[in-house]
Amino acid sequence: MLKFDIKKKTGLARVGTIHTAHGDIKTPAFIGAATRATVKSLTMSEMRTLGSQGILANTYHLILAPGSDLIQEFGGLAEFSSWHGPTFTDSGGFQIFSLPSAKIAEEGVKFKSHINGAKLEMTPESSMRDQWKIGADIHMAFDHLAKSENYDDMKEAMLRTHRWLDRCVAEHGRLSGQVALLEGDLSRQRERTKATGPVTSISWDALAKRSERPGARSNAQAKMPLAYSQSLYAVVQGGTFLDLRAESARYCASVNPDGFGIGGVFTADGMAEMLETVNTILPENKPRHLLGMGQEPRDLFIGAEYGIDTFDCVGPTRMARNGTLYTHDGRINIKNAKFTRDSAPVDAECDCECCKNHTRAYLHHLFKTDEITAKVLASIHNEHFIVSTVDNIRQSLMDDTFEKYKRTFLDRYYKSSNS
Repeated sequence: MLKFDIKKKTGLARVGTIHTAHGDIKTPAFIGAATRATVKSLTMSEMRTLGSQGILANTYHLILAPGSDLIQEFGGLAEFSSWHGPTFTDSGGFQIFSLPSAKIAEEGVKFKSHINGAKLEMTPESSMRDQWKIGADIHMAFDHLAKSENYDDMKEAMLRTHRWLDRCVAEHGRLSGQVALLEGDLSRQRERTKATGPVTSISWDALAKRSERPGARSNAQAKMPLAYSQSLYAVVQGGTFLDLRAESARYCASVNPDGFGIGGVFTADGMAEMLETVNTILPENKPRHLLGMGQEPRDLFIGAEYGIDTFDCVGPTRMARNGTLYTHDGRINIKNAKFTRDSAPVDAECDCECCKNHTRAYLHHLFKTDEITAKVLASIHNEHFIVSTVDNIRQSLMDDTFEKYKRTFLDRYYKSSNS
């Protein structure tokens, strides 16, 4: 199962390594938001080049297209997308609860596909089954996101999240048991054939006969999860209410998952206090993921300082596609006329492929002429900027220079930033 080693700890902040079936993640780390099994505008090769250590896909979007069964047939998310590194899946709850058609009951949520209007339902059990088929190394439990900031509504959603977590844990355990049986069969087969090597996936051909259609899997095989270690994170909810956050953290810790996601919609203003409340309660020896946060550099520093190990956010590439780019001196809008003849790189201190090879004037031209390449280069830069900022935070924690780095970076960035 998933392992987490802490190399250094300073207060709640820590530097460590998450070990998964598809590789290691040095933490703190920013995880690329590959919502539909791709980070928008970027190839997986580009993600590796810019320094990303992992990707996070969204279960809601993947069950709509191409479908969890198809991804399973191709060996799981890492193999299907050619990422071949550590992977996460969000449960899809945030997206489903955002739909106007969502109808919530204790069993689960009924909703309509935003693609074709098909009537669908997701339950804690079905979310687990789909995530096991998608085959990410780390899954998020299916949680109830309250649409209201009212205290009573938030508490009701939190308590349902806890009840759903129990069901996720039960289904995750059942699927883990199937993997144990399959790995036992594979181990015995290897012993007979004297084969060697680590088990990262399963050979279905070796475990059962093919059906009459060449390359097809039998009905029995199709119900099996991918046979490599998959881990479950409980999701802490409670909104901006610290007593609810504390209660949720205690409950999530009590079910002994492999790690924790911290969910909900919140801003930087109350983040430090919320994370301090939660991460003082959560067990120290398990990883923590801050869901959907990382568009603002200050979020990364606050998160790392208060015990977050991994982040994900679609913001950096979304901003890039609109021409908003990070620099160490704050954001710029590359579409502005002042960049028409600017021969400097987007950021002189950045070593991404965009900044090493192109000028602001060139990128301005690409955006003004609506060239696809504009979105590609801008996305490379923004994603690299955020990934490398978290890498630098990690190094500063190791070097005991975090406070100095935080103060220098944020003072400079927000002095001239309009955000």
